[in-house]
Amino acid sequence: MTESSALSAALTRRILRHFDLPANMPPTLDSLTALVDCYTRTVPWESASRIVRRARQAKAEDCFLRGEDFWESHFARGAGGTCYESNYAFFGLLRRLGYDGHLTINDIGGAAGCHSAIVILIDDSKFLVDVGFPVHVVLPMRADRATSGDRLSMKYTLAPKGGDQFDLWRDLGPRAHGFLLRDKPVGDAEYRAIGIHDYRHDGGQFLNEIVIQRIVDEQLWRFHSDVRPYCLQQFQAAERCDHMLNDDVARQVANKFGIATDVVVEAINILDNDEN
Repeated sequence: MTESSALSAALTRRILRHFDLPANMPPTLDSLTALVDCYTRTVPWESASRIVRRARQAKAEDCFLRGEDFWESHFARGAGGTCYESNYAFFGLLRRLGYDGHLTINDIGGAAGCHSAIVILIDDSKFLVDVGFPVHVVLPMRADRATSGDRLSMKYTLAPKGGDQFDLWRDLGPRAHGFLLRDKPVGDAEYRAIGIHDYRHDGGQFLNEIVIQRIVDEQLWRFHSDVRPYCLQQFQAAERCDHMLNDDVARQVANKFGIATDVVVEAINILDNDEN
């Protein structure tokens, strides 16, 4: 297993209460599926808090949230994160619950080493877990055939490419390539160094756009600051419906995703100032 710090027992109990899950969850596939289901319905995938943190901190080294800090940020502000911190924090929870596995660094499109994911080992079988894409299902990793899973009109397919590589595909309307999974364990220090580097102004991801998404009332909702006029995007039966926002954009976005309004306000102001 990658040497990554497991969460404290007290924080783990608090998270499980927050998810309305039992405190004595065994490290099984059913438990893992329940954890992913609860996470993606509770913790937003979002870049707003990331933008705010980068603007407030002089050094990239002070921006990356370790697991316990990530969860405290969520409890205090309703925040989540993008792939590096989300998967790091979720992996810390899985470690405390007794799961075996490791963190990985993967490719999206033509960009190498830009996305993290988790590989979990249960009864000698491997499974892809990724709350940082997010992938809303737990997918078996089979070297001999593709595997798939469905959630909320979304179908995910994990196809082997040979060796330690797998293609992740997502069907939400048209089929799209998600990322190339490279099943190579990444150690804790290397992983955190990659996460810190992603806060640098010369190439950090999602520092110039606010993207927020979460499953709300069993439907996928998203906000993207690049889409104008501002709207909330609802995905239902693979169809996207845009709901236009009024002048109080930050409050409406914050209320939809459960994030503190001041976080969204500050993130929008930072982007507006950068544009001017």
